[in-house]
Amino acid sequence: MAALARRLGAPYPVFLALGGAALAFLPGAPLLSIPPELILALFVAPVLLDAAYDASLRDLKDNWFPVMCLVIFAVGITTMAVAIVVHLMIPSMPWAVAIALGAIVSPPDAVAATAVLRPLHTPHRILTVLEGESLLNDASSLLIYRLAVGAVIANSFTVSEVAPVFLLAVAGSLIAGLALGWLTLRVMEHIEHIPTAIILQFVCAIGVWILAEDLGLSAVLTTVSYAIAMARTAPYRISAETRISTNVVWQTVVFALNIFAFIFIGLQMRPILGSLIDAERTHYLIIATVVLLTVIIVRPLLHMPFNLFARWRERQIGFNPPRPMLRSTIQGGIVISWAGMRGIVSLSAAMALPSEFPYRDLILITTFAVVFGTLVIQGLTLKPLMKVFNFHDDNHVCHEVGIARKAILHLVSTQLENDRSPRAEEVRQKFVTFFKIDTDFDNTTNEQLQHVIQSARKTILSMRDNEEIGDDAFHYVEEELDGLEIAWSNQNI
Repeated sequence: MAALARRLGAPYPVFLALGGAALAFLPGAPLLSIPPELILALFVAPVLLDAAYDASLRDLKDNWFPVMCLVIFAVGITTMAVAIVVHLMIPSMPWAVAIALGAIVSPPDAVAATAVLRPLHTPHRILTVLEGESLLNDASSLLIYRLAVGAVIANSFTVSEVAPVFLLAVAGSLIAGLALGWLTLRVMEHIEHIPTAIILQFVCAIGVWILAEDLGLSAVLTTVSYAIAMARTAPYRISAETRISTNVVWQTVVFALNIFAFIFIGLQMRPILGSLIDAERTHYLIIATVVLLTVIIVRPLLHMPFNLFARWRERQIGFNPPRPMLRSTIQGGIVISWAGMRGIVSLSAAMALPSEFPYRDLILITTFAVVFGTLVIQGLTLKPLMKVFNFHDDNHVCHEVGIARKAILHLVSTQLENDRSPRAEEVRQKFVTFFKIDTDFDNTTNEQLQHVIQSARKTILSMRDNEEIGDDAFHYVEEELDGLEIAWSNQNI
């Protein structure tokens, strides 16, 4: 399915959704299940940690206004809109159940959107807004989801009871995540065996989620703060060889988790659809269709007024960003409004509902319909929409990569300025050659090269911490330095 998606230039989650739908109607398919209390830890924790680790705090801060407008209002308004629609169609449904359904289908998934937008040279600001919104909305929607599910189970829900617990959970989660991130890195810096280090990373990712839930904290906020703490300090403590292997494994696992999420939802749908009588099945499908339309319509109705306000605000106070970026435009607002596909977080939250949860079958069918519908309708039309607008890439990340490379070459020249030996000249040439993406090194041992690489790492870390470059550019150059170090090491075995 993924290979077919790449061949057709479509986001691979669209074809995974098609595969999941096919499994729902495949006769003789096996009945597989995972304990509901483990689903979020197994599926969401690694995906959320991966997204939070790569998030650029500087770019999110630069674009705080559009991101926060979406984060503060999008999940809440979408959740309430869905809850109201479903409650009107099923008056007997408790409000807490309707709110849980709204929270499940409200968070967008940036994976499908960026899979379409990145190859089309989309302006960096649009990608930053979508990725930041997806990350933070996952946290807010799952927090609402937990409160609603807890209210259903406890059969009570009052603001006075929930508010103190909510505030304590937020504060405690942020502190716990930062502390656990620091502790994990202190342990991992002493582990040299790469398979052990990678396994430990996944154990910690899932373990942090389970620990947070057992302590009554927000597992989502704890995981996000844990990942951010890791991202800020891991480059100082993790070796190049471990990082290269880890990046490959994490990409594979996140890809596999998306696949398994659609497989499991498809296999759970089949017995549900088979157990419903025709009238009930039709009623459920009508509700699912109405919720899908609600989710699609609410997003542009919500975002476009904010886009209008942002453009008015830029005209009134001026547009003076701390670094070059795209202005707010109607076209950009339309793209962000239409890039509201749902994905693995919604699927996992629906499957994680307890088996005795009221209207669970309806919630599963509706969630799958929303994920499937948004992926097909929006995912397959986003690329033609981008071609109509004919955006031009601002080359923001490429520009910052160039700045980092120049800083490293300047560092090399400065450190070796007074050294005219053949060995020093070879080190200079290695960096010049490497940044032209050529790793064909001579067979030589050179302690100066290792020393300069470490100095180069400190340089780009300092540039990231001082916000001269963003995390995207930092990770790109970090990978180049890792490649240089590994290539040098292999040549000297």
